[in-house]
Amino acid sequence: MNEFIYDVPVKVYFGENQLKHLGEELKKFGTRVLMTYGGGSIKKIGLYDKVVSEIKNSGLELYELSGIEPNPKISSVREGAKICKEKNIDVLLAVGGGSTIDATKGIGAGAKVDFDPWLFYTGEEKIEDGLPIVCILTNSATGSEMNVNSVVSNPETNDKFGTKGLVSRPKVSFLDPTVTYSVNAYHTACGAADIISHIFEVYFNLNPDLYMLDTVMEGLIKTVVKFAPIAIKDPTNYEARANLMWASTWALNGFIRGGKQGGWSCHPIEHELSAFYDITHGLGLAIVTPRWMKYCLSEKTAWRYRGIGENVFGLDKNLSDMEMAEKTISKMEEFLFKTLNLQSTLTEIGIDETHFEIMAKKACNFKAINGFIKLEPSDVEKILKDCL
Repeated sequence: MNEFIYDVPVKVYFGENQLKHLGEELKKFGTRVLMTYGGGSIKKIGLYDKVVSEIKNSGLELYELSGIEPNPKISSVREGAKICKEKNIDVLLAVGGGSTIDATKGIGAGAKVDFDPWLFYTGEEKIEDGLPIVCILTNSATGSEMNVNSVVSNPETNDKFGTKGLVSRPKVSFLDPTVTYSVNAYHTACGAADIISHIFEVYFNLNPDLYMLDTVMEGLIKTVVKFAPIAIKDPTNYEARANLMWASTWALNGFIRGGKQGGWSCHPIEHELSAFYDITHGLGLAIVTPRWMKYCLSEKTAWRYRGIGENVFGLDKNLSDMEMAEKTISKMEEFLFKTLNLQSTLTEIGIDETHFEIMAKKACNFKAINGFIKLEPSDVEKILKDCL
């Protein structure tokens, strides 16, 4: 296995009634706060009033940027960076799901430079500085509350790119499962698909690695498979919401990756879908993932599916590697499309193959994806067609 460094200095307040610490944490970074959020759901559930009260009672100066999109746009990043410069903002407070947090990371970096922050996402510039970020998570999905990653879209170019910088990792994250009680069945299901995909992108790897990490990943997937249906059926089930929230965080905070090398596959493919069609990220992943699993299956790779089949879905250990792999894929399809009730094809959501050729090339960065198996643009195009 490969050597690695693990260093994730994020302070997490997990559980109910932790917002009483918000003011004291924000004050560590200054007095002028820019709060970012989306379409207003935080006002409907009363979270907005609680946050504003804590901020004002702490004697802090509050500014706001609302309307951050579900697939965050570079325009929101630009607007936020502009506010930070004009108002001399000290600290950013992201209140929302992964979209809000991702955009806020871009805002924090953009506030420290004179050029267009989109250059961070195209790879023309690197993030070397940024405003400190505190976040209050409202949806279990992306893991943005404990990682360095930021993904935004540019509708003008039909691009959806990611960037990262150590300074973009939140300093403090508030994770209260009760805040997610209002997340509807559809978005809970999409979040579950996103969590599983984050784990799969690491798990499905032919490099020698730590058995311990395999068992952790299998446990995380098993947690999602068990508790996502409960949260959908009983939205205010604290145990279910808490398990999903913590699984989401640990699926993408760097821990499970260890020293594994290799690119991700399903995410770059889905990023093209949501860049061109602005669909929900988790839904796109749910549709792509089983087809990708099938496309990658061969006598060489079949053994890698066994741990999921045995330890997540409880399949018969006496099955051959190929039988185990095929049944594992079927179980994943059953979970995503029957248990979670997500749409199973691109056709169902109005997507045809019009843009598949260019999408496949862009997913491969006009080269290839060196992931679980190597995918050329022609391979990605075939996977997309399998999703119709």
